[in-house]
Amino acid sequence: MSTTGWNRVSSWKYCRAVDGRCLIVLISIIIRTHNEEGYLEELLAAIRRQQGVWDDMETIIVDSGSTDRTLPIAEAFGCRITHISKKDFTFGRSLNRGCAFSRGEILVFISGHCVPAGTAWLNRLIDPLLNGFAVYSYGRQMGRDTTRFSEYQVFEKYYPPDSKIPQEGFFCNNANAALLKSVWLETRFNEDLTGLEDMHLARMLVERNLAIAYIAEATVYHIHNESWKSIRLRYERESLALQKIMPEVHIGLLDVIRYYLAAVMHDLEVAAKRKVLLAEIRGIVIFRLMQYWGTFRGNHRHRKLSARKREAYFYPKN
Repeated sequence: MSTTGWNRVSSWKYCRAVDGRCLIVLISIIIRTHNEEGYLEELLAAIRRQQGVWDDMETIIVDSGSTDRTLPIAEAFGCRITHISKKDFTFGRSLNRGCAFSRGEILVFISGHCVPAGTAWLNRLIDPLLNGFAVYSYGRQMGRDTTRFSEYQVFEKYYPPDSKIPQEGFFCNNANAALLKSVWLETRFNEDLTGLEDMHLARMLVERNLAIAYIAEATVYHIHNESWKSIRLRYERESLALQKIMPEVHIGLLDVIRYYLAAVMHDLEVAAKRKVLLAEIRGIVIFRLMQYWGTFRGNHRHRKLSARKREAYFYPKN
């Protein structure tokens, strides 16, 4: 029996009883975009193929100034589009903009460079919310195409093959997640963080004794195509945000050296077992250096960001 007030009317469809009528629960899929033409068409086509929910969902684009074919692609798929300017962009604010623009009772977040791995992705991701087991869920992420070898290892660490419903802790990632709109209306995403707005929200929900679920079967391919500098900046801004979420976490230089060496040795061992060591050794060394150098820099940045630096951290770049 669902604890959300929704009743199952088929294997995939739920409704809410209102004035004696059964109103089908609407799903709003929210995608933040900035020059996402590379995978957006594949993503939207995969959303359209999801089992049984095409008539009961809307797809929303929150665009932050795309200059490529992102918007024409979105329009061709019938997406509802809203915009956020470069000067106003933060990760949390753009999501709040999309949530406020939405009409659904279930909010689904997916990155513009993620692609669902199958036709059951959406049903599996939202099922714990529909059945009252959790208020916030997130799914597995895997690499594909241009994903660097070490990032495959990062995905394997944080997105294991076994689900946790509910999970312990407040790790969460909005590249592949779902949230009850009723919960968002009470607790919105932080608009000032340089990243990790998902973990910030998840921590607040856990502190209210609300459940977070990890759904391994709700898998997406997360396809990064970043320069080495972009990788460093990503980890730097996430580490900077982590100070606001977990101020007790401090990372010293010796910690960074130890973590870096352990990660490199792990990746080299995996690469050797898979017989790709010579092809991957350079990428492993550089990726892990960017990861931990960025983490160290972000953890030790205590001063307020200037307007120029703020834009450099927040605004998505290719």
